[in-house]
Amino acid sequence: MKLMHLGDLHFGKIVNEFRMIDDQRYILEKLLGIVDERGIDVVMIAGDVYDKNVPSEDAVNLFDFFLAELAGRNVKVLVISGNHDSDDRLHFGSKLFEARGVYITGKYDGVIPKVTLTDEYGEVDFYSLPFVKASQVAHFHPELDTDTYDKAVRAAISTCDIDESRRNVILAHQFVTAGSADPMLSGSEIIREDTVGTVEKVGASAFDQFDYVALGHIHRPQKVGREEVRYSGSPLKYSLSEINNNKSVPVITLKNKGECDIELVELKPLRDMRHIKGTIEQLLNPLNVTDTDDYIYVTLTDENTVPDAMGRIHQVYPYAMKLDYDNKHSRELRNMDFNDYAESKTFEELIGDFYKDMYGDDPEDAEWEILKEAAREAGII
Repeated sequence: MKLMHLGDLHFGKIVNEFRMIDDQRYILEKLLGIVDERGIDVVMIAGDVYDKNVPSEDAVNLFDFFLAELAGRNVKVLVISGNHDSDDRLHFGSKLFEARGVYITGKYDGVIPKVTLTDEYGEVDFYSLPFVKASQVAHFHPELDTDTYDKAVRAAISTCDIDESRRNVILAHQFVTAGSADPMLSGSEIIREDTVGTVEKVGASAFDQFDYVALGHIHRPQKVGREEVRYSGSPLKYSLSEINNNKSVPVITLKNKGECDIELVELKPLRDMRHIKGTIEQLLNPLNVTDTDDYIYVTLTDENTVPDAMGRIHQVYPYAMKLDYDNKHSRELRNMDFNDYAESKTFEELIGDFYKDMYGDDPEDAEWEILKEAAREAGII
C-alpha cells in the first residue's frame, strides 16, 4: 500500500497581502501528478486544511477540487482538523463523504475513529486524531489522567483497541517532540517559540504502537525521533523563515509488518520565495536580477532611506512582498530602548520619524490631518 502524507495546506492563505490560492492550486496539480506517477492508494491530510476558521469561498472550492480529483482516481483520503480549522465546518458532510472513500475527522468526540483498508499484505488500520486540547480529552474521559497535552494524547490513544500485530497508522496534529529535542520551527506556524514547551508538548513515544505517524502542525518537513514519526511540512513556503526549507511530500510504502519505506518527493512551487539583500543599485543591476516572478523579501543596506524603494523594486520584482533596512540607523533602532525613545518625543516627532523611515520624506499637510484625526480617534492625542 502506498500512502501520501500531507499537512498544513492552509488553503486561503494570504502572505503579506498576496493571495496564495493560485500557488496552492498549482502545487495540488503537482501532487496529483505524484499520485498518478507513484500509484498512491491513500492520501493522508494531517490538519490545517484551511488557514482560517471561516475559510473563503476560494479556499473551500480548492479543497473540493482536490477531494473530487482524488475520489475520481479511487484514492482513499483521510483528513483530520488542525488548530487553524473549524472542527464543525470541516466535519460537516463527513458521513456522506465516506461513501466515496473520503474519511474526515473534524471533531474529537471521545473516540479516535479507525478505518481499515486492505492490500495484498493484509489489513491496515488507520486512526485519526484531530487537533485536541487536554481539556477536550478530560471532558470525555474524566477518569483518565489528562493534565498535560502529553498525558491527554496518551489517554486518548489508550482508549483504542490497537492490535500491535497488525499494521497501524495514525494521523495527528500536535506539537510532538523526541525526548528533549524540539522539532525545528519555521516561524509561520502554530505558537510563538517563547511559549513552546510546557504543556503543549507530546512525546513521540506516545505513538510507539504505530508503524507510521503522519503529523501536522509544523511547517518544516522533518522526522521526530524515528523515521516513521514525521511532519510532512507545508507544501509551500508561507514566511521569510521558510526560505531555506526544501519542501517535499513523504510517500510511504507499507509492505509486511515492520516494512515501511519512506521517499521524500521534492515539490517545486509556481513561485519560489527568496530573500535578497544589498543596496538598491546592486539589487536592480541587471547582472544581479534573477527569477523575477519569485516572491521576494528585500533588505536594503543603503545608509539613507531610498525614496519609493518598494515602487522601484516592484518594477523588477512584481511579487516583492516586504522591504526593510539593515544599516547603521536600523541597527541603532534595534538596540534602542523604545520606552525612553518614545517618552523623549512628541507625537509629531514619532510619526514623522516613522513616516520618513517608511517613505523617505515627511508627511504632507493633508496626510498630517488624516494622521492626527486617527490619533484623536484612538485617544492618543
